[in-house]
Amino acid sequence: MEEDIPVVICAAAGRMGAAIAAISSIYSNSDSNILFYIVGLKNSVPHIRKWIENSKLRDIKFRIVEFNPMVLKGKIRPDAGRPELLQPLNFVRFYLPLLIHEHEKVIYLDDDVIVQGDIQELYDTKLAPGHAAAFSDDCDLPSIHEMVRSVGMQNTYMGFLDYRKQTIRDLGISPSTCSFNPGVIVANMTEWKHQRITKQLEKWMQKNVEENLYSSTLAGGVATSPMLIVFHGKYSSITPLWHIRHLGWSPDARYSEQFLHEAKLLHWNGRYKPWDYPSIHTDLWEKWFVPDPSGIFKLTRPNS
Repeated sequence: MEEDIPVVICAAAGRMGAAIAAISSIYSNSDSNILFYIVGLKNSVPHIRKWIENSKLRDIKFRIVEFNPMVLKGKIRPDAGRPELLQPLNFVRFYLPLLIHEHEKVIYLDDDVIVQGDIQELYDTKLAPGHAAAFSDDCDLPSIHEMVRSVGMQNTYMGFLDYRKQTIRDLGISPSTCSFNPGVIVANMTEWKHQRITKQLEKWMQKNVEENLYSSTLAGGVATSPMLIVFHGKYSSITPLWHIRHLGWSPDARYSEQFLHEAKLLHWNGRYKPWDYPSIHTDLWEKWFVPDPSGIFKLTRPNS
């Protein structure tokens, strides 16, 4: 038996169609045995199960994992500015070993991605000894630096951490250090547990509640900052074409069609999501979308 490739993806109530499109794209573009771990909150679990079982995705191999938001109690600072970044499922990636047990290596993907390559390639990413995870560096995007500048993208630690705070300065990390994007992760569960990564991440969440060390009014979400601290200088790299991002940063900035065609994974991180309007390159996303048999989730389009 060829081993399963475990892929973890969250299905949040208001954006379940995103997880469905991501799953559909992965399943369609790979010959490998993929085991999808679909993580949801209690109230959304029946909907996602129904959607899969009553659509063309019924043949996928999947497990539904219920995430208990109580583990986050007291660890998240309320933020009125961007409440969507505080959704409990944003923090699922912190708890991978608690949710997934029998795998040595796991892929975690944000829901706003489309996979155009064979996921086996991503799974085969080499992790250096002692590294619990691989990410994409935010300085590895030469072909789109023009676009990045045009939408004020943050790609350094300065954009995520508040360097006016002594606790942050004490880390000794230069503010101009390149950040990485934790929307695509290849993780080694043994190392993760050995280094107690989850505990370390929780420690920084707690510190942020007490000292307000990072803010989502800056570029990054509250789930990125603790990862930047904990994994600083201790992660391997994902091949650049396996994480082309910032498609959701502006509805006006476009990539060249040829570049997108070569990309293995597209990520609409940012506010402008491809199931909403306005957004860019929606055709590449919609191609993989599977309509909701219950009719609850609908795409927002200019003529709808």
